[in-house]
Amino acid sequence: QVQLVESGGGLVQAGGSLRLSCAFSGCSSSSSIMGWFRLAPGKEREFVAVVSQIHYTNYADFVKGRFTISRDNAKNAVYLHMNSLKPEDTAVYYCAATPTYMSTMNNEYVWWGQGTQVTVLS
Repeated sequence: QVQLVESGGGLVQAGGSLRLSCAFSGCSSSSSIMGWFRLAPGKEREFVAVVSQIHYTNYADFVKGRFTISRDNAKNAVYLHMNSLKPEDTAVYYCAATPTYMSTMNNEYVWWGQGTQVTVLS
């Protein structure tokens, strides 16, 4: 059974930083494309960042220059380093995986974690 477990969320002041982690088990993460999405109150879940098996990356425009996605295939883990956080970054952040391609679309991802809350205080 494939499982993704996020950690690292919490409360932070605007301008601060957090690092989210996602542990992937049940299947090798090195064969999957890993993404981060987020769900804010009153909004639809949206794409944040994605990293391929060979470390190619893509980001949503609203996080470019602030967030960095990375992965450690040996540890079956993916990370989201978030800097210069803004109150509008407040959301539940989800890790997701897909065996297909570097998609920005929710429905292309097969496996999902339970999410971790990030709250940015103004």
